[in-house]
Amino acid sequence: MNKPLRLGVLAWKVAKISSLDDYASHLDHLVAEGAAQADLLLMPEYSCMEAAAAVTKEPDPSAELDAMCAHSDAILAIMREAAKKHSVWLMPGTLPRPEAAGVRNRAPLIAPDGSVAFQDKHVMTRFETESWGVKAGDTPGVFETPWGFIGTSVCYDSEFPMLARSQVEAGAWLILVPTCTDSMHGFNRVKISAQARALENQCFVAVSPTVGDAPWLATLDENHGCAGVYGPVDRGFPDDGVIAEGALDQGGWIFVTLTPDRLDEVRENGAVRNCRDWPSVVPPAGSNPFSKV
Repeated sequence: MNKPLRLGVLAWKVAKISSLDDYASHLDHLVAEGAAQADLLLMPEYSCMEAAAAVTKEPDPSAELDAMCAHSDAILAIMREAAKKHSVWLMPGTLPRPEAAGVRNRAPLIAPDGSVAFQDKHVMTRFETESWGVKAGDTPGVFETPWGFIGTSVCYDSEFPMLARSQVEAGAWLILVPTCTDSMHGFNRVKISAQARALENQCFVAVSPTVGDAPWLATLDENHGCAGVYGPVDRGFPDDGVIAEGALDQGGWIFVTLTPDRLDEVRENGAVRNCRDWPSVVPPAGSNPFSKV
């Protein structure tokens, strides 16, 4: 039997930051809150971009990206220190990382001892490619944790079923979705996709968004969403598959305890077996002519 995971999922309310020390204090405060009730904490995509205000003169998306790339190592060190200080597993959102092939959007998972592994965002949004030139990252993998294998689909990646499916087939029972969306259309695409991935794979999916208005930033000026954890839509689970959900556009944590063995039960004895019945090959569509009478 796999041991239960106490998971904390944050809706990160973007704060006005005047220095990297301010960002470190904000992160430390949030991690301290979460670590008091959870073993693993999930934070949103690009939440560290709030620190860009401390190292740029005025709102400008290109300047903010360049500044955060220049300080990427320092930001990662702050993240690692927070995980170590509070002895917690931490996915502190994503951060832009300058690599040899170009800038990538990378989600670190940091262990309590400060060791770190990354999951890259694999499919870029139009803004990331057209305005920022962020490059597609490595293909989806899984993290090995004390609770088994866990996958990550960064924001837009969650909208592509085959990406999460590859992680589930590699053993992931939980998919972490750090997200940053500036409209309700964007957030609902991620939320609906997360619920669909949980239904299709009979797994858990957790969504962590940035929220609030920040007119002093170009990249995080408007943010919408709510923290949520979703599961199978079947016996032993809520009728709508919603395990827990926070208030829309309100900052703060939600906490759930997840047990992987519950998924084994529903995959075997549920009313349907979506995970098992996933087609190994999808045949091409063909014509289906009307029969002549």
